[in-house]
Amino acid sequence: MDKYIEMIRIRFLMMLAYRTNYYSGILIYSINIGAYYFLWTSIYGGKNEIEGLSVVQMTTYVAVGWMARAFYFNNIDREMAMDIKDGKVAIELIRPYNYLAMKTMQGLGEGIFRLLFFSVPGMILVAFIFPIKLSASLSNWGMFFLSILFSFLINTQINLLTGITTFFLENNTGLIRAKRIFIDFLSGLLIPISFFPGWAQEIVKFLPFQGISYIPSMIFTNGFSQQEAFQAIILQLVWVIILIIPIQILWRLAKKQLIIQGG
Repeated sequence: MDKYIEMIRIRFLMMLAYRTNYYSGILIYSINIGAYYFLWTSIYGGKNEIEGLSVVQMTTYVAVGWMARAFYFNNIDREMAMDIKDGKVAIELIRPYNYLAMKTMQGLGEGIFRLLFFSVPGMILVAFIFPIKLSASLSNWGMFFLSILFSFLINTQINLLTGITTFFLENNTGLIRAKRIFIDFLSGLLIPISFFPGWAQEIVKFLPFQGISYIPSMIFTNGFSQQEAFQAIILQLVWVIILIIPIQILWRLAKKQLIIQGG
């Protein structure tokens, strides 16, 4: 386990060397949140609430959604694609660690850096500019942090699946871009899932994307009751477990595919 913790530390230090990029990113995210704030204020048009969310809750939802994205977002699918194209993955496979676990730990190190140097200061800045309501409940904060941890795991697992497809597709750039669009939309980052048409909500219920952005944002804004929040976290955990299965199956097939190509 020590070697995986060291990977988290190394990736954190690597990100720290380029932290200026993330300071500018705080401003960009703040502008993005501001644009959504004025958009949703216009959509509400004086209404007290829509689909159970007030204007303040919606503003908080947008801010939390984008700041949480900084934690769970990573590019390990692109990194895996480059490793496979360059042949570097062949060397990685003979090293004394699990390649997929190593990539996950690198993504976690990056996420911790963004949480400390991007999400937290960004949220403080946005709270001074826009009407955001922060929860005073410690249990709510605890469930939120547990939820974004599962968000990271689900998003990372989807990235691992996308990265592994490089073994079979050789060039999966289009798939990576499409995956990012699907996640941003179907995760509830751009529009809360409760705003989707009824038939679309039924479909999304059977997909893991809601566990990436919608659930932690709804927990933070008190859009869920405590029981609903607990059930939602359990759902995230279930998806984390389910996604392990296709990852392991594809990874075994991918390693055989690599041997065939190398032969």
